[in-house]
Amino acid sequence: MSMHSRLIFIFCVLFLSGCATPPPKNPDNICEIFFEHRDWYDASKEMKDNWGTPIHVPLAMMYQESSFKHNAEPPMQYFWFIPIGRASDAYGYAQAKTMTWDDYQRETGNSWADRDDFADALDFMGWFTDKTHKINGVSKWDAYGQYLNYHEGWGGYKRKSYNQKPWLIKVSRKVDSRAKQYATQLHGCQENLDSSWLWRLFFT
Repeated sequence: MSMHSRLIFIFCVLFLSGCATPPPKNPDNICEIFFEHRDWYDASKEMKDNWGTPIHVPLAMMYQESSFKHNAEPPMQYFWFIPIGRASDAYGYAQAKTMTWDDYQRETGNSWADRDDFADALDFMGWFTDKTHKINGVSKWDAYGQYLNYHEGWGGYKRKSYNQKPWLIKVSRKVDSRAKQYATQLHGCQENLDSSWLWRLFFT
């Protein structure tokens, strides 16, 4: 590789890494999340329009899955000190597994979707919650039941596999509590978020 080609390659790597959206500074407050990442709010509204899932539910699930890190992956497993691979091929904001992501792309026609793109990952979660409602009758507003389905799969939820995992029930309750917190917060700032940039510039 010539020196010129190497410089171009290095520039591209640095440019792309610089474009990665950092996690929100205060992930415990959905208003601050959306004020920091305005395009995330736009994507969240679109997800709600597409799937009828309230914004606070998948946001709480996403926080639990990836802490809003675009390139999140399961931890590496080791045999003694030798790395033997990750627990699963889950990846991105939604920690979507490859097979389920492929189903999403096929069913929605969104073949260009990327797991490390917030809008795509959130739309995936909207699709999943919609299917959970259709398959297992779990309300799209029920963050507890939705997260159990998300973790165990639709078949696992039907078999009540989560009853053998006290830790998962505890985590699902935590997700439900965060979803309710997000819902309360969003109620207090949604009017401001929905207002125009010009309005917020002069009146906030």
